[in-house]
Amino acid sequence: MRRIMEKAREFQKDIYFCFIDYAKAFDCVDHSKLWQVLKEMGVPDHLICLLRNLYVGQEATVRTGYGTTDWFKIGKGVRQGCILSPCLFNLYAEFIMRKAGLDESLAGIKIARRNINNFRYADDTTLMAESEEELKNLLMRVKEESAKYGLKLNIKKQKIMATGPITSWQIEGEEMEAVRDFTFLGSMITADGDSSHEIKRRLLLWRKAMTNLDSILKSRDITLPTKVHIVKAMVSPVVMYGSESWTIKKADRRRMDAFEFWCWRRLLRVPWTARRSNLSILKEISPECSLEGQILKLRLQDFGQLMRREDSLEKTLMLGKMEGTRRRGRQRTRWWDQHEFDQTAGGSGGQECLACSGPGGHKESYMIKLLNNNNNLFYFSFPSLHNSLCFQ
Repeated sequence: MRRIMEKAREFQKDIYFCFIDYAKAFDCVDHSKLWQVLKEMGVPDHLICLLRNLYVGQEATVRTGYGTTDWFKIGKGVRQGCILSPCLFNLYAEFIMRKAGLDESLAGIKIARRNINNFRYADDTTLMAESEEELKNLLMRVKEESAKYGLKLNIKKQKIMATGPITSWQIEGEEMEAVRDFTFLGSMITADGDSSHEIKRRLLLWRKAMTNLDSILKSRDITLPTKVHIVKAMVSPVVMYGSESWTIKKADRRRMDAFEFWCWRRLLRVPWTARRSNLSILKEISPECSLEGQILKLRLQDFGQLMRREDSLEKTLMLGKMEGTRRRGRQRTRWWDQHEFDQTAGGSGGQECLACSGPGGHKESYMIKLLNNNNNLFYFSFPSLHNSLCFQ
């Protein structure tokens, strides 16, 4: 989504988003319609029969303060905790989207001659278009088809967002709020496509996670190397979630460095008034790799995985171009500019990276070369670190 917003800003396009919210989506899957959907989606009959036997004859009762109710049959909802439930719901939702005709619709965003009008992950769905009218049309089509299969949209919880000006909508007497930022799949997406807001939010979550470990970090029974491993395992993933898609500015880099040293000083119980250099802190901690270096590793791994795919949506969003003209003057830094800067700093070019990320490329040697040349991202050199740096 950030790549789309970057391209829209670069080519002076307005993009409109609608974040769909289903009311109790997993609990509203109709069993009788689910078997029909599975059959039309090409699931073999013997598997459908097996799944039907798992759900047939389900009964439940409700316990209240006055006793329990009579037993009643359950005809809706997938089982909670069952490993099959996400797959069943995904097939159910995919069938609804196909019936809504989103793939055949001309409404959407055109990138590299490919029309993109929706992103879906489980029950989290985002619709997108280049105008409000197109977006409303997509929303109503999804709403109508979802209602036919028992899924109801929660209009009050749905949000709309645009890179340009937009006002709240009225859908069947209910208002849909227009927002400037929205947390989608755990990551904050802003209308301007800037990653700085998400980076600040992640750093605050990092600080909170660090303070929650005070009782462990203050313990004298735990060795320093163990404390460092605990921080890497429980705190670092908090700040690095979704970092592969960040476009990091110089101010963001300085902010991340400051937070990282605050983290290590807190671990060592070094007060802010102490006149102690950051180098001495690093020598005592021996963290091997800086936060920015870890993010670079994740970004390159993600890039390699995408480039090895034959025809994926993610690859199209990364390499494709959008119709339009660029504005005059210096352009705002894009994710691809950041990626090319990593190659330049590492003594390599973008073409070498594309070649190494493809089938048969020397991925491990390229990663070690690139990360060795980015000396500012690594505090010390360890063979164990190099052994882990490869496109997985």
